[in-house]
Amino acid sequence: MPTHVIVLNGGSSSGKSGIARCLQAVLPDPWLAVGVDTLIASMPASMQASDGGIVFSPDGQIEVGPEFDLLQSAWMTGVAATARAGARMIVDDVFLGGASSQDRWRKVLSGLDVLWVGVRCDSTVAAGRETARGDRVTGMAVTQAEIVHQGVVYDVEVDTTCTEALACARTIAARVVSTTPAG
Repeated sequence: MPTHVIVLNGGSSSGKSGIARCLQAVLPDPWLAVGVDTLIASMPASMQASDGGIVFSPDGQIEVGPEFDLLQSAWMTGVAATARAGARMIVDDVFLGGASSQDRWRKVLSGLDVLWVGVRCDSTVAAGRETARGDRVTGMAVTQAEIVHQGVVYDVEVDTTCTEALACARTIAARVVSTTPAG
């Protein structure tokens, strides 16, 4: 069965977005890339500083409330519906709940062929990227580097500490079952 969805899970600044762009370039079929950062950016500003929405603490901790959970569930269902409608999807996410976050995705992606990918990066390297980006709360990379992987089961793992996004994408692409005939 062809792969419908690739789920990239890793901490902040681990390299998921770069890998997603590279996957779009190296995979033979067209793939749409969606990410939790886009979901957060599309929410009203009032939700990005409220207990019901999402709160970014100065130390890099993230807390989500019931309104965020509701919108995230709807977004996830929409991603799954888009895949069921025939689009190949690359999901760039941060499993703050580790295994329970993966379980949420498993439920909405039920019946689809999913490739689960762990994107790892040494926390000090990710923290350096976080600082260089300038658009992240300092501390998220260190806080998330390991917690997002707790209890999560992957089909493939890549480590961007010393490996470029394109090489990681090629490793992942080798595991994707394509709809394009070989040869």
